[in-house]
Amino acid sequence: MPERLKTPSLDRATLQEFLGGLSEGVMFLDKKGRITFANAAALAMHRVTCIDDLGGHAKGYRRTFTLRYRNNHPLEEGEYPIERLLAGETVEDVTVEISPASDLDVAWVHTNRSMVITGKDDDEAVLALVLRDETPRFEAEERFERSFNANPAPGLICRLDDQRFIRVNQGFLEMTGFMKEDIIGRTVETIGLFSNCESGEDALTKLGEGRVIRHREALVPLPAGGDRLVIVAGEPIAVVEEPCMLFTFADLDARRKAQNALRQSEERFSKSFRLSPAPAAISRLDDFVFTEANDAFLQISGYAASDVIGRTAGELRLWDDVPARRGLEQKLRDNTFVRDEPMRMKQKDGAFAECLVSAERVEINDEQCVIWALQDVTERRRSEAQLVEAIESVMADTSWLSRSIVDRLATLKQTSTTAPRAQLVALSDREREILGLICSGQTDAEMSDTLHLSKNTIRNHIASLYGKIGVNRRAAAVIWARERGFTGPPDAKLSKRPGRQK
Repeated sequence: MPERLKTPSLDRATLQEFLGGLSEGVMFLDKKGRITFANAAALAMHRVTCIDDLGGHAKGYRRTFTLRYRNNHPLEEGEYPIERLLAGETVEDVTVEISPASDLDVAWVHTNRSMVITGKDDDEAVLALVLRDETPRFEAEERFERSFNANPAPGLICRLDDQRFIRVNQGFLEMTGFMKEDIIGRTVETIGLFSNCESGEDALTKLGEGRVIRHREALVPLPAGGDRLVIVAGEPIAVVEEPCMLFTFADLDARRKAQNALRQSEERFSKSFRLSPAPAAISRLDDFVFTEANDAFLQISGYAASDVIGRTAGELRLWDDVPARRGLEQKLRDNTFVRDEPMRMKQKDGAFAECLVSAERVEINDEQCVIWALQDVTERRRSEAQLVEAIESVMADTSWLSRSIVDRLATLKQTSTTAPRAQLVALSDREREILGLICSGQTDAEMSDTLHLSKNTIRNHIASLYGKIGVNRRAAAVIWARERGFTGPPDAKLSKRPGRQK
């Protein structure tokens, strides 16, 4: 039965005057269903100016206004709060959307409750419908709902009394791969929101107390298996006047994958660096202090890791040529690559190793460093030296050899030595003439006859020639000339030594 309010004496005029100043809407009906009174708040809630605009009676009210539940389901005949009041039912906080029948796109939200006011005589009873305008609150909740659903940041909302989720936005579904039905109605514990969180117990305690949950890292279990690294925070809110907790998330899984990829890359680099058969080391750029050295580097230098790490090449006196070392370091400061620079390493036991040094700047753990790579060419240089010595021994007297053999030996010599220091253009005409006769195999005496110069003059010219081209024997002079494609004057002939055929 509707709530009944007894009054000592029913003074309708006094009662209506009192109700006119209320913020809640009040409508009176008689037992025949006629609307006999509506205060200013009730008229305003229906967006009308006079009582006749309400339809006059219950049936007219139905024709004038269309009512729907909050799920958009229309109220059937007999379900309107005004009709239920006339039928003797009690109406308790029924929330409906109301629209003018002529314009269903316009809607307000009312919460209705019923009341029966009686005097000394029950025949004087007045049926009252009390209305509360919930439109601003529901509009705010709709704005929040739209904002929550449209927000790309993942979000969840759970009730505090049973910790069941009542809202989930698209951002959370896309981040985890869950479906909406997988979330709604399930509890925080069932989803495992804080099951893989170091401070999960603290978060659950704060959730039970309805307190703010400060952001913390957690692993959210995924429906397909595995988990996703997130930062989660909780903020108490009210949804439809119900205490709830809003959870927001920041996806850290991309960062975790990047960190894992970086860690794996660093592990691969560390392993390849450590196990590489080529000597290598790493130093800081600012002071060239070694921070790492692989086994091959330690083996060639003869030092232990404890001898190298924390010291510079200068402190170790690692390189025999100090100015050359400083030059390499300056190149690296200037961001210039170092490629196959010949350097001689002074080993711990005092021996030397011939090396080709390459180095390049690189950033490691946000610090500018230098990677040094060495190639031990000691044996190769020794072999080259032995080869040159053998060639020079064979070519000590070119008159014993044909021109083709001399050319081949010169080619071998060229591939086994460094770049020559002088060029043909630096020689005088006489020196070029002397060089050509040497290449032809003439002796000093033969050159003296050919050029009509004394033997002493010939020897002086040869000494001057040797000084310019940096050699000290005939075989080396021939090789020097062959390296430049110089074979002597066109009419020069290999001399014939007694007892030998050309």
